[in-house]
Amino acid sequence: MFTRSSDKALSDQQARRRVASAMLVGTTLEWYDFFLYGTAAALIFNKQFFPSLSPAAGTLAAFSTFAVGFVARPLGGLVFGHFGDRVGRRNTLIVSLLMMGAASTLIGVVPNYGSIGVWAPVLLVLLRVVQGLGLGGEGAGATLMSMEHAPAGKRNLYAGFPQMGTPAGLVLANVVFLTTNAVMPSGAFDAWGWRIPFLLSAVLVVIGLVIRLHVEESPSFSRVVSHRAVERFPLREAMRVGVGRMALTLGVMIANSAVAYVFMVFTLSYGTEHLDYSRSFLIVCVSVAAVIWFATIPFWTRIADRSGRRSMFVGGSVALLIWCLVFLPMLGTGSAVITAAAFLGMGVIVPITHSVQGAIIADTFPAAVRYSGTSLILQVGAILGGGLAPIISSALVGESGGAAGVTAYLAVVCLLSLVCAVVLFARVPEPEPAAAAAAEGATV
Repeated sequence: MFTRSSDKALSDQQARRRVASAMLVGTTLEWYDFFLYGTAAALIFNKQFFPSLSPAAGTLAAFSTFAVGFVARPLGGLVFGHFGDRVGRRNTLIVSLLMMGAASTLIGVVPNYGSIGVWAPVLLVLLRVVQGLGLGGEGAGATLMSMEHAPAGKRNLYAGFPQMGTPAGLVLANVVFLTTNAVMPSGAFDAWGWRIPFLLSAVLVVIGLVIRLHVEESPSFSRVVSHRAVERFPLREAMRVGVGRMALTLGVMIANSAVAYVFMVFTLSYGTEHLDYSRSFLIVCVSVAAVIWFATIPFWTRIADRSGRRSMFVGGSVALLIWCLVFLPMLGTGSAVITAAAFLGMGVIVPITHSVQGAIIADTFPAAVRYSGTSLILQVGAILGGGLAPIISSALVGESGGAAGVTAYLAVVCLLSLVCAVVLFARVPEPEPAAAAAAEGATV
């Protein structure tokens, strides 16, 4: 027979699981929208919105519109971070989901260049900005909402659930894109069928909203409110952790973002235009790798909770450096088997560091200013890493005709992140998992 305490424990456990599930579903839908644009930018938008340019220049222009979303993300992070620290995590996450879904749906109805001329890419860029603003508020908020509901000793595990939304959104976007392409007549998909996955966002955002409306506010923010510790200018207070620590934390996350966007987005255009792989083959390879990425995040976060994330993150950074040295050369062999193995390796290695980077960044800041500080680091890192990676990679290939420059670029970025991780972990002791929640309650 259950006692009142056991009933409450069961209720708390169910509430935590509901929050973790809601954050996973919400981030999956937001990343679906974001990655859908990336896939379309790699394969479709150069023909639809930049037909007067050469194939190489059109691809570069399409990737530039993809990067615009990253430029908008820090602004979204600052705005949503400010209100997330002042009025709560839950409501800001609902607004970010609405913005992302509305922008993606409207991209599905934007006329192409042949219909309205230069206004077509202008509208595309404007909607991409809205996408970036929405995702800028999502990344940090979902991680905090989940982590701040976590029981003692499971902060990395719970912070990892929103991280799972990245590969899940990628898989969903690629599956919908690939399926739509497969069932349509030849040429119809490139002409207008690519719009269907974007229009599907309207349905998906409704599902996400229904789920998110049934979660409770973060306990950490509730304690901030009850202690009357809400900051008037949370970003200013967040900066008090020090420029040095923030710069090191920023450096830690750049490599994972850069490598991930090269393997998820850049390889789609590079593989089809320079290596003669089929579009479907590359999308399947990326999707299978993302499934592995998704499935292994709980494994890595549990290890981080049990054994500490320091050695795991440094080891993962070394593995990422090694694999980025062989990844593009493996694609360049022309062997489908070796290429598939290269993508599978990415699916295994990328989640080691990605699974805990959200928790590492969030633990840099106290609860009262955590949304603002975490958003700033995440979104600036996303620009320097993922936002620039496809553009830089395309430019390097266009200059040399090969991928050696891209490999060197990734190696430098990975080495930089590895050095930052070693220095950061040497300077900042890792908190004991069981003590983190108690310490948080005392510092609001």
